[in-house]
This record gives sequence, structure tokens and C-alpha cells, in this order.
Amino acid sequence: MGLNLGWVYLFMGVVIGSAVIPLWNMMTWSKASGTGAVIAAWSGLVLALIGWLVGAKIQGESVTVATLGTNEVMLSGNLIAIFSSGIIHYIYSKFIDPQDYDFSTLNENIHLVEQDLSGLGEQQQDRKVLRHAKRWIARRGYLLTFVKIIVWPILSIPAGVFTKPFFAFWVLLSIAWGFGAAITISVLPLFESQDEIGKVCSGMLNYILCKKVEETYAEEEPAAPAKTLEEEEPVPQAAKALEEDEHTLVSQAV
Repeated sequence: MGLNLGWVYLFMGVVIGSAVIPLWNMMTWSKASGTGAVIAAWSGLVLALIGWLVGAKIQGESVTVATLGTNEVMLSGNLIAIFSSGIIHYIYSKFIDPQDYDFSTLNENIHLVEQDLSGLGEQQQDRKVLRHAKRWIARRGYLLTFVKIIVWPILSIPAGVFTKPFFAFWVLLSIAWGFGAAITISVLPLFESQDEIGKVCSGMLNYILCKKVEETYAEEEPAAPAKTLEEEEPVPQAAKALEEDEHTLVSQAV
């Protein structure tokens, strides 16, 4: 059929790109409409396929695997999928079916299983530390997104058509980036968990050597209910209502 991995990879953007902005809106925008997200995703897909096919017809005078796989045609299909669905979802949510979702209800209704915080240290439960970590991740995430989407492509413009040595350098840089990322995400978790890994390995060695080691463990206090970053004080009304609901369910079961 003449398909290759690059063709399939770019075609994925045409097919699933229309779901990107509606999903983002649903997670971050209180006015986002669920119905509008579904409509926008499917409408964006239809528009993207139409634009993709029309672009291949205009540029190549025929619709074939080769003309559908050119960079310009694939780019047009991807852009139509992303932006058309975003515009449709915004209009639907803003003027047709605006919502007023309170995201704080997620914090009130989502709890850890049995509220077990025994595996978390003091810093991992400190709201100030968590806020700082959230800001650290967000800032670097936005910066990396800007570099990869804006700065990185702009750096290739002065080169024009890549020469063989320049393209070899470009590929080498990409490989180095991939290996660096792979090493980082593999080594850092091992480094951060070195104490726990050491204890496990020591226990396994003692078991193999039939060496009995007496260890004392501090008694764990009952874990407090999980708190969100925004939550400063417990809400007694919510806890009382939850307790009443539990009593009601038990009574009905009996």
C-alpha cells in the first residue's frame, strides 16, 4: 500500500487531534460543556478528514497514498482537527450550553483508599512543599513546550534544505536527547528510592543467609484524611454528612 511509519504517525494527528482541546477544556475550564466536547471532537474529525482529502486533491490532482502523505496535506489535516474542534467547543460552551462546574467537588469526593498515608513522608504531605513542586513542574513544562514547539523549529529555518552533515548533526542531537531522557527517568527513581531498595536487598540477603535480624518498628499512628493543596482546615459539615450517609446505608442494609 505504500504506507510507512511516518505516514501512520502523521495520520494519527488527523484522527485524534480533534479531541485535544475539548479534553483540555474539560479538565481546566469550569464553563466547558461535556456535550459540546463530544460534538466538537466528532465535528473536528469530520472537518479534518474533509480538509485532508481536499488538500490532497488540490495539491496532487488525485487522492492517493502518496498525495495524502505529503507534509503540507498532513499538516492541513492536523491543524484543522485541532483548531476547528477548539473553536466549536468554545462557541458551544460559551453561548449554547455554558456550565458552572465547581472543581472543588473533586477534592471533596475523591479520597485515598482507606485514607492510608503511611507510605508518604512529612514533605510529601506538606501543602507548602506540594505547592512549590506544582509551580516548579508547571513553569518548566510551559518552558519546555515553548522551546520544542516554537524555538526548536525556528532554529531549523536558517539552514533551509538540510545538507547531509547538518542532517546528521540533527539526528545525533535527537538521539542524544532521547538517551538523556531515558537515562534520567531510569536513574532518578533508583536514586530517590535507594534507602528502600537497600533495605529490601539487605532483607533478601539476610533471608538467603538465614540470618535473623531483629528490627524495631515505630507504631504508626492512624493516618489523617487526605487534604488537598487548597484545603486549609477540615470541613466538619462534610464529615458529618458523610457519617450520616454511612449510618443510613447500614440501616437500609439491615
